[in-house]
Amino acid sequence: MEQTLQSLAGILIKAIPTALILIVLHFYLRFMLFLPIRKTLKEREELTEGARKSAAASLASAELKVQEYENKLREARAEVYKEQEEMRRRWLADQTAHLGDARSQAEASLKKAKFELASEAAAARQNLLETAGALADQIASSILSRRPE
Repeated sequence: MEQTLQSLAGILIKAIPTALILIVLHFYLRFMLFLPIRKTLKEREELTEGARKSAAASLASAELKVQEYENKLREARAEVYKEQEEMRRRWLADQTAHLGDARSQAEASLKKAKFELASEAAAARQNLLETAGALADQIASSILSRRPE
């Protein structure tokens, strides 16, 4: 058994440099390879998360601008409709005024025409009355001149 222990001690003594090399290799790889990789991955994750947050902020800003644009567009349309309605009211008022003027002119023309017609009718009656007497005298003298005496 002693011989086994001595063999085992010899193997352990020979394994010490290998264990030390493994420990040194472990720390070397940890600091030279894995630490920079972790650092790079962490930076990449932070940049990705930052880009996501930036994209979300940009999206929120864009949605806000779209809302503002839609509100301004709605206000502009309302203003245009209001102006169109005002123009329509003014047009109707102008049309009503022109129609009233046209009616009053038509009534004045009609009154004038009725007056002229009435005066022409009166003049024609007067003329007929005057000529009726003269015609009656002519008819009477014509009939009387034909009578044999």
